[in-house]
Amino acid sequence: MAYDEGLAALLREDLVDKHGIAERRMFGGLAFLLHGHMVCGVHPGGAMFRVGKPNEAAARAVDGAGPMMFSGRAMGGMIDVTDAAMADDARRRNWLAMALSHARSLPPK
Repeated sequence: MAYDEGLAALLREDLVDKHGIAERRMFGGLAFLLHGHMVCGVHPGGAMFRVGKPNEAAARAVDGAGPMMFSGRAMGGMIDVTDAAMADDARRRNWLAMALSHARSLPPK
């Protein structure tokens, strides 16, 4: 099952004016990175944001978000987002702002 290209297009549009963004195919999906640090991505069945552990509770409190599971375990600092939630511009941009802030806080690669 491939990722939803429509979700990828939404993220591309949101990130078009951000300097240092790159796309990379990862884990059967597509990730968006800021200066080499993962920000968000799409995967078969939805999308994800790397919001960082300090923002995880706030990000998950928004309707449509849940834990990002990988190999049966929750990945700390990451959230999984439903397709329906991704269609809501305000929610998507809120999660994206958290993820960009987290990526900018990380040391350069």
